Amino acid sequence: MKSAEAQWMQQVLQGIIHTSRDHLMVTDKQGYVRLVGESCKEIYGIDRSELLGKNVIQLEEERIFSPSVTRKVIDQLAPQTMMQETHRGQKLMVSAFPIWSDSGELSAIISYSHDLTEILDLKRRYETLTQQLKQFENEIEELREKNISAEGFVAVSEEMKAVQRLVKKVSVVDSTVLVLGESGVGKNVIAKEIHRNSRRASGQFVEVNCGSIPEGLLESELFGYEAGAFTGASKAGKQGIIELADQGTLFLDELGELPLTLQAKLLKVIQEKRLQRIGSTTYRDVDFRLIAATNRNLEQMVKDGTFRQDLYFRLNVVPIYIPPLRERLDDIAALIKVVIRSLNERYGLSKRLDSEATSALLHYAWPGNVRELENLLERLVVTVDEDVITTNHLPGEIRETYEQQPGVEQIQPISLKKVLDQVEEKWLRYAAERCRTTAEIAEMLGISQPTAVRKLQKIGVKPQFKSESKFQL
Repeated sequence: MKSAEAQWMQQVLQGIIHTSRDHLMVTDKQGYVRLVGESCKEIYGIDRSELLGKNVIQLEEERIFSPSVTRKVIDQLAPQTMMQETHRGQKLMVSAFPIWSDSGELSAIISYSHDLTEILDLKRRYETLTQQLKQFENEIEELREKNISAEGFVAVSEEMKAVQRLVKKVSVVDSTVLVLGESGVGKNVIAKEIHRNSRRASGQFVEVNCGSIPEGLLESELFGYEAGAFTGASKAGKQGIIELADQGTLFLDELGELPLTLQAKLLKVIQEKRLQRIGSTTYRDVDFRLIAATNRNLEQMVKDGTFRQDLYFRLNVVPIYIPPLRERLDDIAALIKVVIRSLNERYGLSKRLDSEATSALLHYAWPGNVRELENLLERLVVTVDEDVITTNHLPGEIRETYEQQPGVEQIQPISLKKVLDQVEEKWLRYAAERCRTTAEIAEMLGISQPTAVRKLQKIGVKPQFKSESKFQL
């Protein structure tokens, strides 16, 4: 009966050793390996047969693992926990406990090994990530200095770099430029950049939005009028916007909104470089560089008869197309940095976006383009109380768009603090399962006992400590 029970106990012991989530090894009191789990192949790279019967001192000398925690238990006759490295370079957290006989003599040593290679690699990867983030910030700063003009012209994406190259070419000549693109992409910024780098930079940059002035007033605003030209006219007359641009640059935004009746008059001014004020019989010479912009399809308008073909050909000398913001993600990241910095300087604040909020903005389509992005960032900077703007502060449609992105969890950045908290919690749980007191937990983790107690309470772990009495075989 005893033989059958002993055989059963031997089978149970073997099962425990082979199925344990940690690698188990049992030695006798001299340190000779008597039992070892099958995970030794994965941990040490050798079979059980190569370990059984060998002494831990010999295995330590062969660098199968080093240092030997079992040897330290034999020397000090007390439980031990330490970091151990295998000959394959794996890092192990190893705990070993002495087993005492009924007479109080050392009978055996049981050790538990847990592979920490993955955790340590994770820590190293995120330390590397932190360094890379700092490097990326420096690179973005360099790009900002290199590719962002004083007027805020961002050119980080390849699409906008191509625009930038074209802008530099046309800036040194007086050719008429037609800037095309959706509303809010920054067509006026392009126009200002051309003027700033042109030989007319010392002259005025005169901007007029053809869609914002009522049709009845647009002609007098553009061309000016003489005294008494119409009811309500100033007695002194008025200089028109086109005249103000003499020796400078005239920027006609939303040109597609210009009425047909004024298109012919504008064409004549462009061709002859002179104009007549309303109510005048004389011409005034004007010398200006013309830049026009629209978000409408002028070719289709010509076909529909709502835009003059001759004016279109006169304007479409050098077309510059500005892609929508959703097609140039690199520019979004740079714009966020530039706008936040500008707003902080303007309002004396120190706001910033965390990595996840930035990622959410990168995933948004921005139907309003740069204008929408700038307006949102200003709203966040002036209304959010905290210095760090998170996804919780973003409008619902942006959060929803971000959360619905396929695979967003794989590509979204994760903060280093969150990762370190996860690693810390894993170590605390590991220590709580293996130590007998909070003092041992503190010693294992290299922290004070009050800190260990506080951190365990924070993660909601109540250790179930084993008895302080000696283990019995």
